[in-house]
Amino acid sequence: MSADLPLPIGKDYTAESVFQPANLLREARRQRNLPDQPVPRVCLLDPDGDIAAHLADTGRGHRHTGWACYHTDMWVTDLAGTAVGVVGRAVGAPFAVLVAEQLFASGADLVVSITSAGQLQPLADPPYFVLIDQALRDEGTSLHYLPPAPWSALPGHLKARIEPAMHHLSESVITARSWTTDAPYRETSAAIASAIKAGATCVEMEAAALYALAEARGYDIVCLAHITNTMAVTGNDFEKGEANGVHAALALAAHIARTLTAHSRGK
Repeated sequence: MSADLPLPIGKDYTAESVFQPANLLREARRQRNLPDQPVPRVCLLDPDGDIAAHLADTGRGHRHTGWACYHTDMWVTDLAGTAVGVVGRAVGAPFAVLVAEQLFASGADLVVSITSAGQLQPLADPPYFVLIDQALRDEGTSLHYLPPAPWSALPGHLKARIEPAMHHLSESVITARSWTTDAPYRETSAAIASAIKAGATCVEMEAAALYALAEARGYDIVCLAHITNTMAVTGNDFEKGEANGVHAALALAAHIARTLTAHSRGK
């Protein structure tokens, strides 16, 4: 990525923002008469919304009455003894980062994102999961958190804990690079070839920005891609498996939460 890309003026990556998520949440609570109630320590971003819908429809989750985001609802469920707050439909880098900022300001310690993604290079037969260790920065949000660079990365201390633990899952999880785009309908042949040449194996819309936020703020964020499609160039695409992949995604989120919160308690 070229360092001379056109950027908004006045970038100071060490400066605090005037507009703070905690202040927005304070005003949302005041306007909507919501209690000042923290969210669970572990939260899950569900861009497709299938997990949140499943929790609502089956009664496995309850609505968090203190979640003060103007744009989303939160459903809280118990995953093997760990309370997890699930926010659906936070699609795309700007929205995902907006919600993640508000989650951390509301008491979250760990945010996991599980998003559908398109396969660029076959690593297995879809559907399967990828633990994104690096994301190619082809979106605009990360440029507001970190100076221009080709990649954003999974925080090293999280990768060191999570990657060995993936071997204990019944469903395979492959560590690989992704390409984060703001414009899914501009995935041209040339753009795809360029991403593949750089080393990306799949394409999604949130990871590069979320990892930039993690590095800039020192937050714990883990991004996973659920490889469900080949960008609809063949038939029978976008199949996520049993129950739209909800059970597999929840099992994966629970395993990551147990791995990282157990490490946290052991400190």
